[in-house]
Amino acid sequence: MTSLTAADSSPSASSDSSLRPARQVNPEIARSWLLVNAMRVETFSEAAASRADAIILDIEDAVDPSHKDEARENVVQWMQAGGQAWVRVNDATSPFWADDLAGLRGTPGLLGVVLAKTESADQVTESFHRMDGKVPVVPLVESAVGIEEANNIAKAQGAFRLAFGSGDFRRDTGMAATPEAMAYPRAKLVVASRVGNLPGPIDGPTVGTNHPILREQSAITVMMGMTGKLCLAIDQTAVINEVISPTPSDVAWASDFMRDFEANGRVIRDGSDLPRLGRAEKIMKLATAFGVQPA
Repeated sequence: MTSLTAADSSPSASSDSSLRPARQVNPEIARSWLLVNAMRVETFSEAAASRADAIILDIEDAVDPSHKDEARENVVQWMQAGGQAWVRVNDATSPFWADDLAGLRGTPGLLGVVLAKTESADQVTESFHRMDGKVPVVPLVESAVGIEEANNIAKAQGAFRLAFGSGDFRRDTGMAATPEAMAYPRAKLVVASRVGNLPGPIDGPTVGTNHPILREQSAITVMMGMTGKLCLAIDQTAVINEVISPTPSDVAWASDFMRDFEANGRVIRDGSDLPRLGRAEKIMKLATAFGVQPA
């Protein structure tokens, strides 16, 4: 994993702070990743002020080919005015990819790029180099080829965190949207992330406005070992953040375990202590970051 963090590309102190994300969450553990149509400039600041851990200004699937240049310029102007965001750029085989990277290169407030339809490590590395090796890349894996290349993609220079383009993956393979059908690609991305020493991957979005379904699908995200989720609407962010965060009962268990472990001089007593210690430390780290109190 590259040592670069998204904070390396933060804008200067003179930028308009009202355009920056309301909540500064480390992108390595960001839960909700809100996609925002780059043609709808009027929604950019609202998204930045939302509960989303990260916002992604989308100049790929959300934008008609005839408006790509305009969408890219919308993004650049907003970030030059002080906005901060990730940007989903067009895939490396498209005629827009090179222009996207050239247009975004050096823009203050660019936190990173989400590379659509990633299918090889070379696509990640080339994108990273075209951004002067200063901008992290989230490869969005959306095809059978991408899933099978996930280990190499995760180890590519510049790769920051993997994401799952579940809708396009289903179109590519003909697979259903059921948890059983999607178990393999999700598991593949989780294992690949571990192989590449990356943070947990970002799951695909839930389409629709039904919050019980979103809650159920976010729970599947957690069950599969994924630690973030793309979202399509501001009102989805609070649900995703809640489900992907440690529960108050988890935090209570971790607090009790750590208190007991410290009281006993941090001595490993049996083979179960090390796994439990690792789990407790992870829960406490996330609880601190997300402000979750013990039950």
